[in-house]
Amino acid sequence: MDDYEDFPLPLQLGWMGDQPLLLASGSQTRMAMLIDAGLPIMVAPSDIDESVIKQRVRSEGGAASVAAAELAAAKAATVSRAHPGQITVGADQILVLEDEQGQEIWFDKPEDRGQAHQTLQTLSGKTHRLMTATAVCLDGEIRWSSLTSPTLSMRALSDTFIWAYLDTLGDEALWSVGAYQLEGLGSQLFERVEGDFFTILGLDLTGLLQHFRDNRALLA
Repeated sequence: MDDYEDFPLPLQLGWMGDQPLLLASGSQTRMAMLIDAGLPIMVAPSDIDESVIKQRVRSEGGAASVAAAELAAAKAATVSRAHPGQITVGADQILVLEDEQGQEIWFDKPEDRGQAHQTLQTLSGKTHRLMTATAVCLDGEIRWSSLTSPTLSMRALSDTFIWAYLDTLGDEALWSVGAYQLEGLGSQLFERVEGDFFTILGLDLTGLLQHFRDNRALLA
């Protein structure tokens, strides 16, 4: 088949770099956000062991926000060093729920359907925060970073609804921390959402684009 008109390339707008933006993440959501924003990207997921950084931060008494920021920076720096001269973006997100004593409970992506069900049961009727960290690196050096913490209040979920939700969503429930994607069926889980929509999805997109404009990597 020689006619590719039915398969148009994504629209691109204003990228001034000589090379595509490098995304140090395998997240389909982050990739889609950058492509939809008109940026040319290449994906090179970082291979750092996230558990090592999280365990160290916990042992030092650090908050989830510290761990998320360190993870985003480590991902960006590791991939950036392997691709000299190429602007690299790293990101991380940790879901945090405070217990009755005010201590942080950290959540990771569920490993299976049973764990996704347990996560939703725990979050049901409660308010949690998403620590979303974003970092930009060039030649191994951090050039910009941000940390945001949108707040989401989940309605009280019946067990019947949770199973119906998981049956309908399938393996997509395992793709993100909290077992939900707000832009899809996850919207049915919440009664109130406070914060930037993009950071809820896992990337400070507006802050990132402004950084690129400020540094003439993106047309202003």
